Amino acid sequence: MPAKPTDEADPPTSATTHFGYQEVPEAEKGARVRGVFESVATRYDLMNDLMSGGVHRLWKAAMIDWLNPRPGTSLVDVAGGTADVALRVLDRVGPERAGPVVICDLTPGMIAVGRDRAIDRGLLARRCPGGLHWVCADAQALPLAECSMDAYTIAFGLRNVTRIGRALEEARRVLKPGGRFLCLEFSRVAVPLVSELYDLYSFTVLPALGALVTGDRAAYQYLAESIRRFPAQDELAAMMEAAGLGQVRYRNLSGGIAALHSGWRI
Repeated sequence: MPAKPTDEADPPTSATTHFGYQEVPEAEKGARVRGVFESVATRYDLMNDLMSGGVHRLWKAAMIDWLNPRPGTSLVDVAGGTADVALRVLDRVGPERAGPVVICDLTPGMIAVGRDRAIDRGLLARRCPGGLHWVCADAQALPLAECSMDAYTIAFGLRNVTRIGRALEEARRVLKPGGRFLCLEFSRVAVPLVSELYDLYSFTVLPALGALVTGDRAAYQYLAESIRRFPAQDELAAMMEAAGLGQVRYRNLSGGIAALHSGWRI
């Protein structure tokens, strides 16, 4: 398992990408995203509860149900610094029967929160034979060997990646043949009236709530904008297939506010 951070992928400086509704050089996006999450790390999970009314817990439960992890499953959870998903997997299989779990995040502050949470729960190596491993790295350049993991999960992180296609290719690379990819992400609302209400909430209530709870309105303005820039369900499914993942499927959650995408390394 990785023992030290690696540098994030270094895209060409001439190319541009979106950061919310802004157009920025690709080489700058990683640092900007890191800055957003460093700012909100200590209140990130609290904000998830507040801004979703706790529904994100049901979405993550659905993710774990679909993953159906088995004892000994090796997992990499990308953009999972606070360990919310990883700890749910450990709860499902039992810490004593878990395989190695690698928690990868771009932001050191998010990783610090996750490590503290694991310590508070007493999840030491003696309880997790495979071990909990944190690594600070970019989803586009994972410090993991090819064909080394049984499962790859990413929850509410893929939309922050500079090159989504490259991250999907990395997911396939690190998965063993027959390994499972699961992505939980905000998506396109399928019900028109709900879509209008969701837009109103996203661009008025959410930034104001972020300012009140974290002191950073701009971070949650960016997060609302990044959701709108993320590929729709069918488009993301096509990108997964283009990256070499097979048997691609997706499920809408809460009318498409979020979606779960599944694929396999064939």
